Amino acid sequence: MTVFLTTERLVLRRFTPADVDRLVELDGDPEVMRHLTGGLPSTRDWVERTLLPLYLAHYERYGDLGWWAAEERAGRAFLGWFEFRPTEEGERAEVELGYRLRRAAWGRGYATEGARALLRRGFTELGVERVVAWTMAVNRGSRRVLEKSGLSYVRTFHEDHPEAIPGSEHGEVEYALTAERWRAREAREARGRSGILEA
Repeated sequence: MTVFLTTERLVLRRFTPADVDRLVELDGDPEVMRHLTGGLPSTRDWVERTLLPLYLAHYERYGDLGWWAAEERAGRAFLGWFEFRPTEEGERAEVELGYRLRRAAWGRGYATEGARALLRRGFTELGVERVVAWTMAVNRGSRRVLEKSGLSYVRTFHEDHPEAIPGSEHGEVEYALTAERWRAREAREARGRSGILEA
């Protein structure tokens, strides 16, 4: 098992071929897939032949950018995954942030904790200059996670989907954060902590 990073409560590691069942179960929950496919599950064949090979191929191409299986540090229960990968093939300056967690992990701060850890790693070690994320406009939960992680709303846009899902008529939203803005925020927070300690 290759661990990419750890946080207070999470371990993010590389996927392996042994994760097929975990991914099938994750994508089999209609609530998890509601804002992605309208609740339709991913088939086992698609996970085995397309999805997991895509994840594994990214490790070969980029090493430290891709999709990461998320587990609880205590007990190592599978929670889902985080995505932190280039938006353009061969480029590392801009990456997409995403995540998909089991329903049992919702509302516990895992998404924000993992996203913040990836942002820090990207901006301090991986040479990332801009992070972007997209979600459905009506997906308030994901929008809150992005905002709590430091990303800011950029725009609302509409795409032509082969099959409309509930809420898609309101469009998609883009959020983003630059390394410059992240460093400025980190400096402000450090000054704030210093001021509290001196008082």
